[in-house]
Amino acid sequence: MTQPLFESNIRSLPLLGRGKVRDIYAVSDDKLLIVTTDRLSAFDVVLPDPIPRKGEVLTALANFWFGKLAHVVPNQLTGIAPEDVVTAEERDQVVGRALVVKRLKPLPVEAVVRGYIIGGGWKDYLATGAVCGIQLPAGLQQAAKLPAPIFTPSTKAELGTHDENIDFAECERLLGAELAAKVRDTAIRLYSEARDYAASRGIIIADTKFEFGLDAAGTLHIIDEALTPDSSRFWPADSYREGISPPSFDKQYVRDYLETLDWNKQAPGPKLPAEVAERTGAKYVEAYERLTGQTLG
Repeated sequence: MTQPLFESNIRSLPLLGRGKVRDIYAVSDDKLLIVTTDRLSAFDVVLPDPIPRKGEVLTALANFWFGKLAHVVPNQLTGIAPEDVVTAEERDQVVGRALVVKRLKPLPVEAVVRGYIIGGGWKDYLATGAVCGIQLPAGLQQAAKLPAPIFTPSTKAELGTHDENIDFAECERLLGAELAAKVRDTAIRLYSEARDYAASRGIIIADTKFEFGLDAAGTLHIIDEALTPDSSRFWPADSYREGISPPSFDKQYVRDYLETLDWNKQAPGPKLPAEVAERTGAKYVEAYERLTGQTLG
């Protein structure tokens, strides 16, 4: 097990940017190196303490899903080992936590699919009876399973700001009607196949978000990550019931701790006790191992 990595420092490649979790470097005109760090953001603020093994889990789990769902949509992977594009001294920063990916044009919409009503969707439903303009049945309880998965897109926010939910008409305006329909249908199929597989492993995928990009030929690809604890809400099926917010295999443990503090949810974020960071890391590892049936090396 390697030391947690808060920020990568690859000097042999040009740094293009740092997101909440990932550092992106240029490998060539058509390839990128994406390093998944152990940073964690909560309430859209990056916290100062890394979560042990988080980057490893996100990378391994995304690779697992990219492989399992490759028949649905092409993905960003190139098959090039990240260790082969950096210097020998930099390899420790990329082993098990980095990908060499195709350089694609990201779409300006996050493709969110909800199979259960929870989180921001639950708040919208309580206020309006709808989510992203989709009217839902009356009388649903918190965490209820929806009659069918729904596509609830959002715009991509700048670092430190919140994503904004949009209706499908706005998604069509941003992408064009044909591409918007393809993104919606692809996202729902990805979610549905993953949900059915996860159910066989005792995990409910309540909701998830995908990001898509286009290659030079206009072919849709899934990019960024797929069906990880950062992009999805995973619930253990054996403790699920309607009417409560179920325990989850994601950063909810950190959020719950932060809610006990006198913090205004603005940067800078508070330091995490070692126990909170360790237990959160253990939740990520457990999600990976339960979903894949494999032990994280």
